[in-house]
Amino acid sequence: MSPAQMKGDGCMFLMEAQHIKYYVQDRLLLDIDQLQVYKDARIGLVGRNGCGKTTLLQILANKIVPEEGHVVRHVHCELLPQLKHTDTTKSGGEVTQEYIQKVLVRDPMLLFADEPTTNLDTQHIEWIEKKLRDWQGSFIVVSHDRAFLDALCTTIWEIHEGKLKEYIGNYSDYLKQKEIEHDQQQAAYEKYEKKKAQLEEALRLKERKAERATKTPKKVSNSEARITGAKPYFAKKQKKLQQTASAIETRLEKLEKVEKIRELPPLKMNLPNVNTFINRIIIRIEDLAGRIGKRILWNRASFQLRGGDKLAITGPNGCGKTTLVKKIMGQEPGVTLSPSVKIGYFSQNLNILDLDKTILDNVQSSSKQTETVIRTVLARMHFFREDVYKPVSVLSGGERVKVALTKLFLSDINTLILDEPTNFLDMEAVEALESLLKEYEGSVIFVSHDRRFIDHVATRILTIQDQKLELFEGTYQQMKQAPPKSSRDTQKDQYLLLETKISAVLSRLSIEPSQELEMEFQRLLKEKRDMNR
Repeated sequence: MSPAQMKGDGCMFLMEAQHIKYYVQDRLLLDIDQLQVYKDARIGLVGRNGCGKTTLLQILANKIVPEEGHVVRHVHCELLPQLKHTDTTKSGGEVTQEYIQKVLVRDPMLLFADEPTTNLDTQHIEWIEKKLRDWQGSFIVVSHDRAFLDALCTTIWEIHEGKLKEYIGNYSDYLKQKEIEHDQQQAAYEKYEKKKAQLEEALRLKERKAERATKTPKKVSNSEARITGAKPYFAKKQKKLQQTASAIETRLEKLEKVEKIRELPPLKMNLPNVNTFINRIIIRIEDLAGRIGKRILWNRASFQLRGGDKLAITGPNGCGKTTLVKKIMGQEPGVTLSPSVKIGYFSQNLNILDLDKTILDNVQSSSKQTETVIRTVLARMHFFREDVYKPVSVLSGGERVKVALTKLFLSDINTLILDEPTNFLDMEAVEALESLLKEYEGSVIFVSHDRRFIDHVATRILTIQDQKLELFEGTYQQMKQAPPKSSRDTQKDQYLLLETKISAVLSRLSIEPSQELEMEFQRLLKEKRDMNR
């Protein structure tokens, strides 16, 4: 069948696969009975880290041969593998753009894309979105970017325990369907438990009756019992009751078991210095500029952070986000930290983990929280029951990242600084981390390009762009929907910021007067007079 025929027939499929089995050593990784890809398909492939998403794409693209089953490709296909940035003269976004352009020029009717947005800034992610949205072909894309899947996909394929299940709609639709499945499973579990309890009670009653049936009634003497044949009567009755009890036992055994859904308990942590921390100004940034050599990252800027704030730092790759984070942690000139602040930093560096120790031992080694709280957080990150006794050395890369995040989260700190915390996490883990950070009473400063993560967690957005720091009070969605600022609004903001600085300097002058502070006060007054002209 030619591509022209395929384009003319919306009912035909571009690819089909049957009875796919793929093993990793002795573990059956993929066990898929059938899959079909139709014309105009926009499929998002999701599942936990290590479930086989990349392997499935490679099988479909004829890069790997499965142990069993076969794949039939009716059209030209191309695979866009996970890219590693190796060209030092170009950014990761530029390399990805160039590579996608080359793949699309070859005009495949079916594209397999494996994590095309990894390590890209928002600008480049939105470029890929537009490119794929306007493209006429079909695709299967693996991505942990939920906003990306929402924008592009009309079908979600989920891999769970080797099996493939299809959900119609984008990622948000998939989540709603999963919620319905969750409710149905909960209802099925409750029905199962009720039926099981009824059968167990009926069994206990029959067994008690059978036991009583062996005894001679109190009102009948032994001699009378012998005459009336009581023993044979009660023996028959006992046998009948035992048969009924046996039938109930059989029904219990045949009762289809429904697993209980894990309900995660609420989180209540004891943070250090909580009384002098929450809602107090804990970090002051005053006239802080960013430079690397002669290159200006951002011009002088000022802002403040309060205990409990959730601040997202966004902007294009190379704009200075990590530089700003390091200036805050290093308390460089222009950065003032309250004595109540205790910072924990996450930067994809997993050296904080002892590979020979268990998950639980690793987390407990730096935590003052109770074991109940520690196990609650580990359960949120999907380390349940006996899982916590696994040595870190046997865990996958994504699982180690989860342990490192949990260890940091539960350390004796009240301010988390996270640099790209969602890299290498599957969506289930990202959603678990979101939930933890939303409930966390401490402060969070995080660098991220994950738009959905930013929107769910951040209460303030700091954007670094065009050599400026701009602080938005509100969520990511509110920022996107906000009308662009006029120059008058910008001047008003600068004036209010200047008033805040003058008040802060006056307060410090009244407590600790010095010539340096007096000069700063005079400089700010002059700046205010100049603005009023």
